[in-house]
Amino acid sequence: MSNISNPSERNPLVSYPSQAEFGRVLPKNKIYEHGAVKTRLKERFVEQVEQIVWQYKLAPETINLPAKPGVPEIQVFRITLKGQELDEAILQCIDDAVQFPLLFELEHQGKVRMVASYKRPSEADSGRWVTSEYFWGNWLPVTTERNPLPAALDLGSLYAALLKQLIPLTPRHSETLQQLVERYSAVKAAALQIEKLKKKLEKEKQFNRKVEINGHLKALKEELCQLGGDE
Repeated sequence: MSNISNPSERNPLVSYPSQAEFGRVLPKNKIYEHGAVKTRLKERFVEQVEQIVWQYKLAPETINLPAKPGVPEIQVFRITLKGQELDEAILQCIDDAVQFPLLFELEHQGKVRMVASYKRPSEADSGRWVTSEYFWGNWLPVTTERNPLPAALDLGSLYAALLKQLIPLTPRHSETLQQLVERYSAVKAAALQIEKLKKKLEKEKQFNRKVEINGHLKALKEELCQLGGDE
């Protein structure tokens, strides 16, 4: 899909200001305390995670940007891995335990990658946070030159700028972060349906059914094009 960026072409790594450094090791058992973490997930923490460090706290008092509804602070966690794999359930568990938007930096054997979901308060229950799917950056050498912190008027626009660097779809003018996330989900769903229909078309023997499937394919491709994920 031509308008979906290749993650390898992006460098989402950011140089965070020194005054925002928090540098506190977060014990795994502290995360377990915030929910009913099943035994299998605890085993995955042990198998996959070496250490979790609460690396940076981006807040009004540390970077002099005002808070916004839904983004009172942004936390940056550095997770040192035992291997290159990390189960998304671990990220979700940490997100559930920390009631702020989070950015994760994963580190393993001299490489680092950024990952995050779009996290916001639930519209149905303001005391609960909801997360989107996770967006994964590419593995990069730890020596990769980091980008400056994006210019922003408040923590809400900073969070949007940081997350948009991870979402592999070109943002539209005046498109909000939530609209971009929803459009990306729609692009993925349409692309998946197109692949299913293509396979179905290859197997179909009846001419009338081929014509019908082709019609569905054409409509989906037009929809994908309008969404900005044209093939």
